[in-house]
Parts: sequence; C-alpha cells; structure tokens
Amino acid sequence: MRCALAIRRRNSFSLYSMGASIFFVSVFFCSLFALGEGTHSWEQSNFNDLSKGTAKGVAIHSTGGLELSPAFKSLATTPSTYIWAIAADPAGNVYVAAGAPARIYRITPDGKSLAIFQPQELQVQALVLDKNGVIYAATNPDGKVYRIVPPTAGDSKDSNAASAWHASIFFDPGTKYIWDLALDASGNVYVATGDHGEIFRVTPAGDHSVFFKSDEAHIRVLAFDHQGNLIAGSDGSGLIYRISAKGGAFVLYSAPKEEITALAVDGKDNIYAAGTGEKQGATASFPVISTTTAVTPLPAVNAGQSPMVQAMPTPGPAVINFPALAEKGNSEIYEIAPDGSPSRIWASHDEIVYALAFDSQGRLLAGTGNHGRIFAIAGENDYVDLLQASASQVTAFAKGAGGLYAATSNLGKVYLLGASPNSDGTYESDVFDAHNFSRWGRFQFRGKGNVEISVRSGNVDNPDRNWSAWQKVDPQKDADAGAPSARFIQWKAELHAGNPAPQLDSVIVNYLPKNVPPAFDDVSVQSDVRYQSLPRPVDASGNNNSQPHFDVQPQPIHDSSSIGVRWAVHDDNGDQMVYSLYYRGDGEGRWLLLKDGINDKFYSFDASLLPDGGYTMKVVASDAPSHPPNEGLTAERKSARFEVDTTPPLIEGLNASLSNNQLRIQFRASDSFSNIKRAEYSVDASDWQYIEPVDQLSDSRTENYDFRTALPSQVNASQENGKPAVPGEEHVVVVRVYDHFDNLSSAKFVLRAK
Repeated sequence: MRCALAIRRRNSFSLYSMGASIFFVSVFFCSLFALGEGTHSWEQSNFNDLSKGTAKGVAIHSTGGLELSPAFKSLATTPSTYIWAIAADPAGNVYVAAGAPARIYRITPDGKSLAIFQPQELQVQALVLDKNGVIYAATNPDGKVYRIVPPTAGDSKDSNAASAWHASIFFDPGTKYIWDLALDASGNVYVATGDHGEIFRVTPAGDHSVFFKSDEAHIRVLAFDHQGNLIAGSDGSGLIYRISAKGGAFVLYSAPKEEITALAVDGKDNIYAAGTGEKQGATASFPVISTTTAVTPLPAVNAGQSPMVQAMPTPGPAVINFPALAEKGNSEIYEIAPDGSPSRIWASHDEIVYALAFDSQGRLLAGTGNHGRIFAIAGENDYVDLLQASASQVTAFAKGAGGLYAATSNLGKVYLLGASPNSDGTYESDVFDAHNFSRWGRFQFRGKGNVEISVRSGNVDNPDRNWSAWQKVDPQKDADAGAPSARFIQWKAELHAGNPAPQLDSVIVNYLPKNVPPAFDDVSVQSDVRYQSLPRPVDASGNNNSQPHFDVQPQPIHDSSSIGVRWAVHDDNGDQMVYSLYYRGDGEGRWLLLKDGINDKFYSFDASLLPDGGYTMKVVASDAPSHPPNEGLTAERKSARFEVDTTPPLIEGLNASLSNNQLRIQFRASDSFSNIKRAEYSVDASDWQYIEPVDQLSDSRTENYDFRTALPSQVNASQENGKPAVPGEEHVVVVRVYDHFDNLSSAKFVLRAK
C-alpha cells in the first residue's frame, strides 16, 4: 500500500508546542513567499507521504506517523517457491503446505526443516492439524486428501526422519481442485472443492458425504464461527455462506468482488472476508470508505483473471491451472457483524489479500502481495502498514506457541511475528528533488520517545553516488541541519525502544532554492494579428491582477491594423514573472519601451504606432514579483527583424489617351518603404485587370506602367455584333496599386470627348 508523495509549500511555519516528549527545531528565513518564491518546505506527515520511504522494523500508521513494528523473525526458507497453508502444534513445530515442488515441511522451533511428505501431485494446497498431531493435507490438481500420521511413542524411528511419517489417501473427491480444508471439534474434515462448488464432510473413520452444494464453480476458503457454523467463501459471485451443522446454508453477503480469498472470525463472531477480482455490474451495499491506497503499478493481468486461475508451469506438456499469484492487486476487506450487517473496512487498488488472522492484541492482520506487506487493521480508516517480508506475497498465517507464524511465496519462507515491538528500527525517506540547487535550512520534526534524525544531500538522484555523509540533526542547537547545499535531500529516522515508546509524527524540511533567471525559448512577431486578453482570476483579496500559473494560449484574431508578439519563457524556480516589451528601428541604437507590467506571454498593439520601417522587438522577463526588492533576476530575448508598413503607395502621372480606337494608359507607382506588389486597372467599371510594369518585374519601390488596351465598348461590339466603337465618347480609367504589405492606393482619370 504505497501512495504518491505529497509536497506542501507554505508561506510561514507554525511552531509546535515544546515539551519533554516533543522534538523541536526552530525555523527561520527572512523571505516570505507565495507559491514558487522564497523559502520552501517539504513536509512528510501522513500515510501518503511516508509510504514512499523504506521502513525496516518501523510501521506506518494510516493517520500518519512512524512507530516500531513487532519483531519479525525469519524462521526458515524452504526449497519450494509457494507456501499455501501452515499449521503449528503445541510444541512450536510448524507444518507447511507448499508447491513447486509439492511438499509438506516440518519446521522445528530452532528453524530446522524436514520434508515429511512428497506427493506425486504438483502442489500441496491446504492442510489442517488435529489434536493428535495428525495432518490432513489436500493436493492439486486432480487432488486428494492425505492423512499423514506422526511417529508413535513406540516407533523406533526418530520423528525427525521423514520415513517415520506415514501417509495414506484419506479421501478422493474426484474433482479437479481442492482449495481448502477445515476441521471441526469432532474431528470431521471439511473439504472445499472446485469445478462443482461442493463441500464434503469426511469423518475420522473416512466416511464421506456432500455436506453442501453451491451453484458457484468454486468454494475457495473455509472457517468456523464459535457457534459451530461453517463459513465459506466462493469464487464467481463472491458469496459468503453460513452453513449450519446440518447443512442448511444462508448467503450472508454477496461481495462486490468475484472471489473471496481469505476468511477470519474473531471472538465476538464478527466475520472478516477479503475479496478480489472485478465482478460485472457489482455495486456495494454499504457506504464507500476512503481507505484506498495506491502504489507503483505492476504489469496488468488479463481481464477477469484472479489469483486462483493463473497458470503455473508443469513438468509435462499439459498446462494445469493452479491458484497462483496475481500480478496486480485490487482487494477489499469486509466485516460482517453478528447481526449480518456488512461494511467495507479496507481497500487497495494495488495490493491483493491472501490471508487474514488476528495478532496478540486482537487486531486483524492482512497478508498481501505483491510487496510482501502485512497490514494491521483496527477499523474503518484505521490501519497500519505493519511490516514487509523479503518475499513477494504473504499467503498464510497460523497461531502457535511461539506467536503468530506467517508464510510467504516467491520466496517460500516462514516468519515468526512477535508480540513485542522491535528494540530498534530505521526509516529512510524517499529522495526529494528540489529541482534547483538549494540551501537546506533547519528541520522541524515532531514526535516522542527516543528518535534520532539524520540528513544527507547530493546532486544526483541516487544517494549511493557520492552524496554527503549522514549528518545528525541536533534539536538542542539553533543551527542548520548541516546538509550541504545541493539539489536532492533525504532524511533518516532511527527509533529506539524505551518509555515512552518512540513515535515520529512529522518532518518538515525547509530550503531556499538558488534563484536563477528566467529562460526564454522563443519570441515571435506576427503582423495582422491581435491577441485577445483573457480575464484574470480573482485572488483572495478580490483583486483580479494575479498571474495565472499556467500558460494562457489565446486564439489569434486577424486584424490588418495590429501586430502581435508572443514569447515562450520558463522559470526553474517556479517564480511569478512580469514582462516588458521594447522596440528598436533599423539603424537606431536605443531601445524604446513599448509596454511594461505585462503579465501574459503575449501582447498586441496598433501597427500605426510605428513608422514604416524595419524593427526588432525585445522582451525582458523579470522574477521580481517573487523576491524582495533588488533581488529579482531578469532575462531578455530579441525577436527576428520584422517590417512595418502602414502607408499606401503613391500614384503619380496617371494619363489616358485614345488612338486608333485603343486606350493608352500611363502612370507611375511608388512606395516610401516596400516594393510595389501589383497593379490593376478598370475602364468604365469593367472587371479589374492585372497589369505588369514596363520592365515586367514588380521588384522595386517605384514602378512605371505604360500599356494599351481596347475600349470596353469596342470589345463588346466586336464580340457581339461587329459594330465599331464610337469615337468621342467619355471614358473613366481607374487604377489601383498594392505594396508588399497590401496597403492599397487608387487613382482615377477621365478621358473626355473632343
């Protein structure tokens, strides 16, 4: 159960009350800040914060804080990869049902292991131990129930010899799978099977009968309540049954999950069940409780795949499906009260629950994968990430004389969970990235008991690559923690048993990033564009001049009279920025201010403010709003050269004459700044006709035009009826000229009758 790290940034720091049980380190920096500016702080106090770190002998509470976890001792490591069930006898010997390879191991209190049963099947799925020390074990696939008898008092063979144990087939249900076994007070063995969802009852004499038949495909787990009722969980619809001694069944709860993976019943007959796997169309019949956790995602399994049906390798060519281990978790734990009312008390998107039990304090323990974690669950939203095994999954629990035993898979190991806490424990935080070279200030931490804090820093994200040495934080000295200035930092807590018990509630790391100037990526200028300013958000004081902390991307609006300037700039400190816009004409030495106090990363202005000519824009970015006076830094960026031309061309010497029924038109076009782009003419309101200059190239600021054209009436006459044009009529000649910037000028000449 691991969650994303929360980083909080503050304007000021609250001072914790001082007392004998409280560690306190005062904090001071002269600069106040908002968001990106000034002194920053990184706080770790709640579960989401702390679960990113590495705990050894330290537990993390759901409400935040660290404490010593119970002693957790590795008792034995088996040659088998999977352990599915364990049981313990009064002498402290532990019996382990394992797979890959299939074995039953007997582990003595001193950790010595002996394989006392080696079946032909591929794994031992379940086992129970009766009061006489007889083991009943179920195997898979096409499994059977074996009866394994320990050596008797008169047996000449040593109990530590595998040959001293006598195994025989006790019951063959003739089904594909046997999932679980349960033993009642009379010594009857109950066998949960798959394929047909049947529970068999087998007497000590070996007589058997179908005790319960479900419409589910699999009965996965069994447990007894204190009234002698058998509690059973199914796979398919996630049903939890209560079955009386006479076989009368009642569905206590239809869980939102499709498979019930574990059951436990406490001393008050509260039933706890773990469910996993998504059930189509399922809805919870109780309020949703916010206990969901998240960790780094693991590789996904196929849709609908449950831990029970993932394939395991087999020695033969056939592929046999076993209850293996899901690659991705999604579990919930439900509590069913004695009156039958259900509630969900814990959930995780990334952990899957394989086993449930109770510790010496009566807390519900959940063994999970795929991080080998054990959670202690006290109630709704009240849980502790208690400890982590050096294996992928915690798959079984058993009470014994020495305490509570826990079994794991990947690797197949057995641990002893003690009733007392560790004498010492350590916790290393995750590595914090300040994103800039930073000065590390004083630390605040709050807790009680014997807790020591150390810090180290470095400039690469891996602490093993030449970071500074661990430096202890002395709460009695009003000084910096001693971590060298760097980009990354990490803290470590050492908890030592004592009175009061050690507890660490929160740590705040204060730091001041080195201010760096803003950095430009681009400045662009575009003519005929106007940018529409967007309304600014209203701040807490009711002002609407606060700078948004995201890039506003306005849509450009076409406007032939405007010039738009845009720039891309970032600040690695996350500071607020303000911009000034300057311009300079070709051949000029001084930059002239066009606009200052700009908060957006764009600006548009009336093009007529600049005389015709070539210009360069300059944007100056300043992070001054985030720093005290005279401590802000600036950066600037120039645009590419651009040209402004708002003056239309000049038409001179327009003249028209009529000769031999043709018009001769002459004029000169000139522009003070840009080339003449094109010219057109119209006679007597006819369609516009393109004309070329005398030299046929429009590549100069002055162009001469001299051309002849037929009168429109003459053209029409020749096309329609062949009548000649009438000499002496009045004609109107209009010409228009465009410069390179599409500024337009026109002129008219009237040719009068003579």
